Amino acid sequence: MGGDEHEIWIARHGETEWTLSRQHTSRTDLDLTANGERQARALAAPLSEQTFALVLSSPALRARRTAELAGLGTGLEIDPDLVEYQYGEYEGVTTKEIRESRPDWDLWRDGCPGGENTAQVAARADRVLERLRRAEGAAVVFAHGHISRVLAARFLDLDGTAGRLLVLDTATLSVLGHEHGGPAVCRWNDGCHL
Repeated sequence: MGGDEHEIWIARHGETEWTLSRQHTSRTDLDLTANGERQARALAAPLSEQTFALVLSSPALRARRTAELAGLGTGLEIDPDLVEYQYGEYEGVTTKEIRESRPDWDLWRDGCPGGENTAQVAARADRVLERLRRAEGAAVVFAHGHISRVLAARFLDLDGTAGRLLVLDTATLSVLGHEHGGPAVCRWNDGCHL
């Protein structure tokens, strides 16, 4: 696949109870559901087709477990900058519930009270990208929906808020690479292995 030795692969963690209920999850350290474990194991086949010089994961249990079940637990490095967007007062709350009191709320524009805004998440994503660019070959990250979307936007030299354009489902694979010397999305939100 791909062919760019400096590709960045993104594997979003498998399903959790809160991804099912659509609750914002950052610091709450949930494990995968039984289906999430199945999804994580299904990542093993496409990931085994690639050699990775660097394997990074969010410190969250759901991301680490996904990496382990996908067969990449050995040599896994934890990067605290890969934690999910910090939702602050909106932790465990759905967008629908938030909009009952703030009808015009937009995560990407407004951030979260007591949590982060998109510029702060983008700064973390930039640090992760710097580390990934130093890898001596392809790299893979196991992370979460919003941080992964910001990471892709920043890779493409876009503002972090452009992550709003990049929907990402659980246990999907995405690949960032280059075409004609410029950053490009080679594959996005691919769930064919599921």
